[in-house]
Amino acid sequence: MSSKDKALVEAEAAQYTESLVETRKDFLRDPYVLDFLNLNPSRFLEGDLEQAIMDNLQNFLLELGKGFAFVARQQRVSFTDEDFYLDLVFYNYKLKCFLLVDLKLGRLTHQDMGQMDTYVRLYDEQIKGADDNPTIGLVLCSEKSEAVVRYSVLAEQQQLFAAKYLPYLPSEAELKHELERERERALQRLVQRQEAQE
Repeated sequence: MSSKDKALVEAEAAQYTESLVETRKDFLRDPYVLDFLNLNPSRFLEGDLEQAIMDNLQNFLLELGKGFAFVARQQRVSFTDEDFYLDLVFYNYKLKCFLLVDLKLGRLTHQDMGQMDTYVRLYDEQIKGADDNPTIGLVLCSEKSEAVVRYSVLAEQQQLFAAKYLPYLPSEAELKHELERERERALQRLVQRQEAQE
């Protein structure tokens, strides 16, 4: 192939660089370490978590990831006769889309994901601009449910995501345990993919 054949060169370049393209998932983390909020891990409410994030917004933006800017707190979106209030709204200037964050104490539920799906759809319909990409929803919870992640819209990972937050930096033993758990999950996913290909 000669360098004069522009179409072939572009096709080959696209083929080899496809895996380098960043996805929405690449802009989000899991877990988020929120130790800078100085919350008592045994006693705080969702409102305390939200207020602590607002009081430490700069640190939260750094922990959130690259390209995020704060938009609103408790932003109202309405559907006919019902109002919904979004905990936190951010905009990612690299992805050119809004990020809605719903803060949850405890374990992630399918109701949480259904609620976030509603928020994302309403936001896209009422607030998102024509030149914005589809809105992303992130449920930030203290404990993820693997069943909800596997059997809900989270499995598609298009617009809705869930991530765990840690109110303090874990100990070395906790980190080791978490890494071993993640390694085991990754191996299970790899085996499932191989079995699906056979």
